[in-house]
Parts: sequence; C-alpha cells; structure tokens
Amino acid sequence: QVQLAESGGGLVQPGGSLRLSCASSRSPYTRNTMTWYRQAPGKEREWVASVTSGGGVKYADSVKGRFTASRDDSKNMMYLQMNSLKPEDTGVYYCNFKLGYYTTGGGLSGDWGQGTQVTVSS
Repeated sequence: QVQLAESGGGLVQPGGSLRLSCASSRSPYTRNTMTWYRQAPGKEREWVASVTSGGGVKYADSVKGRFTASRDDSKNMMYLQMNSLKPEDTGVYYCNFKLGYYTTGGGLSGDWGQGTQVTVSS
C-alpha cells in the first residue's frame, strides 16, 4: 500500500492560482498512475487529471488549459498547478495511486490521501 498526503489547498479569489502537492511513500513498482480527483459538497468525486510513470498526462475537459499536472518521481511527489480558478473548482482535492496505466484515472480503487480543501470565492 502507498501512503499519500496532499497539501497546498486554501482560499483563493476567482481568477487566482494555487499549487497542490501530493507526497507519496516509495513504491517498488514502475508502471503506475497518479491521479487528482476532487469532490464538491453534495456531489460525487470526479476525475481531474492523471499522470502516468511513463509520462502521459490527461485532463478533464473542465480543467484543460487551466490546470497542469506533473510528477517528480525522484522526490516521490505529484503536483497540480491550478490557474484561472473558478468557483466551480471548489472542493476537496484528493491524490490517488494505482498500479498500471490509466488515462482517465481508472475509477475509485487504489490508494488515497486524506484530501486538501480548495475554496474559490470572492
């Protein structure tokens, strides 16, 4: 099992930026996918972006062009740079780890962090 810990959330005005981080414990496996999900109050958890250990990156249409996901495996870290934030980006952001390659996250299985709250409001 991989332990994950998100950080970097907070309150930001519409149009602002935040950078989320996800620290992971070392995994002995090379083929894996790290994914950002988010969950707004009263809504289901939704996929945001995935980054594979092979370098593939894919985004949900709602964040494409505004968010950038990346990972640094030498530091066991994943990041989500969020620009031009909108109120509808508000929610708890979770980091997920799965073995294998999944272009759109692969669903709600795998290992999860505790989440970090992002609130976009004026």
